[in-house]
Amino acid sequence: MKLCLLILMLATLAGCAVNPATGRTDFVMMSESQELSIGRDAHQQILKQYPRYPDEALQAYVQQVGERVARHSHRGQLDYHFTVIDSPDINAFALPGGYIYIHRGLMTYLSSEAELAAVLGHEVGHVTARHGVRQQSQSTAWGILGQAVAMGTGVGAAADVTGVLGNAVVRGYGRDMELEADGLGAQYLARAGYDPQAMIEVVKVLKLQEDFARDQAAARGEQQPVGSYHGLFDTHPDNDRRLQQVIGPARALVGGQQEVNREAFLKHLQGLPFGDSAESGIRRGERFYHRDLDFTLAFAKSWSIINEPQQVVGQSPDKQVLVAMTLEDNPRGLDAASLLKQRIGGRRLLAGEALQQTGLQGYTGLVEGNVPRRVAVILKGGKAYLFVGAVKGRAASAAEDAQMLATINSFRPLQPAERKLAEPLRLQLVRITPGQTVKSFAARSGLASDAEATLRLLNTLYPQGEPRPGEWFKTVR
Repeated sequence: MKLCLLILMLATLAGCAVNPATGRTDFVMMSESQELSIGRDAHQQILKQYPRYPDEALQAYVQQVGERVARHSHRGQLDYHFTVIDSPDINAFALPGGYIYIHRGLMTYLSSEAELAAVLGHEVGHVTARHGVRQQSQSTAWGILGQAVAMGTGVGAAADVTGVLGNAVVRGYGRDMELEADGLGAQYLARAGYDPQAMIEVVKVLKLQEDFARDQAAARGEQQPVGSYHGLFDTHPDNDRRLQQVIGPARALVGGQQEVNREAFLKHLQGLPFGDSAESGIRRGERFYHRDLDFTLAFAKSWSIINEPQQVVGQSPDKQVLVAMTLEDNPRGLDAASLLKQRIGGRRLLAGEALQQTGLQGYTGLVEGNVPRRVAVILKGGKAYLFVGAVKGRAASAAEDAQMLATINSFRPLQPAERKLAEPLRLQLVRITPGQTVKSFAARSGLASDAEATLRLLNTLYPQGEPRPGEWFKTVR
């Protein structure tokens, strides 16, 4: 009886709706009002997790370009919100209901307003084709079906098997949906007066990023990385048959002069941070600097630093040892020892000791457990900086624990001479004159490594291209 009821529930929840963008009948389990509500709620969570880039002029420009494209979409009546995220990642994404995000890092590699419109149009295509809604509906259906099979058969593992199958179906958008979004986005570009070829140019940018990442991995003898957010393209975009097929219909919509607006776009990139921003903190080798919070932190030699919105993580070259730092408020004004003991709950703190460095109060110790972990807290300016150090799968050796402690003890306020190091590298636009080469710009850039390759990527010249006299060129200083 329970099995019959759950199957009936699934049939009741499931709906078939005509997709506004494709005209096909899709399986959905969400009304448009529910879609809009989910988008609004998720948008608030995104803004808490990912910092918004604090340049209102750039935000307004991206909103203007996005709205221009969205007005010509299959769901032009939606209230679209376009947001630039302060992150060096090369990414863009959309939430159901018209909430679209582009990372600052992706914008630095684009070359025209038409290319920006292509990225935003691609994400609008995901919204208009309700890709997120279709994913959610498929995921929910598989979950309900898994419960039905498990209850009907009495075999609990059936739910796990069905869940795995459901995850396989909905994992990522997949190339079919990405291509569909390309085709829709290209149509919206053409209708909005932009050159739909810009969609191909954006895919070229992403393809070059994949090529660069693969070349770097091969040089280090590492495993080849997976593709970018757009999906892996094995061939050059100009030769990709399916991509050309989905872009083709948009060319028939072109009427008159289609805009590219290269110079207008590049002016908005002038001075844009390249890599980390001052607001998120700057990585320089094994040291981390934060201007606004006024601190610096050093990790062990050859360690890499992952700078995330909610934490800074240093990890050893083999990625087995790590130290993570997070920031919290201390509204009750607890001392360092009391705050640390509160954060670890009922677990015992072993080998506790006070930290005194450059006038800051702190406390550290080892959390008792099967795999003890080094923890610490340092108080500064009404904030609490929490540290956790660990080794994957085992207890830290004495040498590894010493590395963790050295990182914790390196935390201190910035010195006057270090404040410049807490400022980001920035994009600078120059007009190429005869005799200037990528190599000459790389020698004067502030890039620490792979300067020539990076400048070629920024200007869509990777791997061996050179700029021509009279062209605008993006460099980093």
